[in-house]
Amino acid sequence: MTIRVLLAEDQAMMRGALAVLLDLEPDVEVVAQVGTGTEIVPAALDARPDVALLDIELPGRSGLEAAADLARELPGCRVVMVTTFGRPGYLQRAMAAGAVGFLVKDGPIEGLADAIRQVVAGRTVVDPQLAGQALRTVASPLTPRERDVLAAAEDGSSVATIAARLHLSASTVRNYLSDAIGKTGTRNKTEAALLARRNGWL
Repeated sequence: MTIRVLLAEDQAMMRGALAVLLDLEPDVEVVAQVGTGTEIVPAALDARPDVALLDIELPGRSGLEAAADLARELPGCRVVMVTTFGRPGYLQRAMAAGAVGFLVKDGPIEGLADAIRQVVAGRTVVDPQLAGQALRTVASPLTPRERDVLAAAEDGSSVATIAARLHLSASTVRNYLSDAIGKTGTRNKTEAALLARRNGWL
């Protein structure tokens, strides 16, 4: 049986190298390659891969968002997150979104190919060091809306700008920011966003 793989990676050189290396495996075929998060679901619906290898930080929308969409639109496709950012919060969010694998990019290509075979066989594959960290890390205290508002605040935008971007009132944005600052134990929206990003909550 040949395992059909979709590859989502925004760096063209990395994407091409991964595709070449995976295609050298006798039982793996890369059937689709995309460079943005918005391309993932349409490409998957077209190519019908068995496994989708998704980076987390992609232009358009994140691999985490696409993972949730794939779980709904193409439930037979097994999602494996492959990322530079081994953050426990990302692992927790990936599993909640329906991913069955989470690997960091500094591992060997043989490990990636083996992970593909394992998830097709019904197993879950997680980088062991990251799994240990995740077990010791508190889950995100933020609600989805607080996360949206903090993410919009990362670039230093004013409350008015955030409100306009998210179609919320300024007072609602202030309330979400205040709650997020309180939950993260930080002093302002910038510190809260930095802490949340570092923990993989955004």
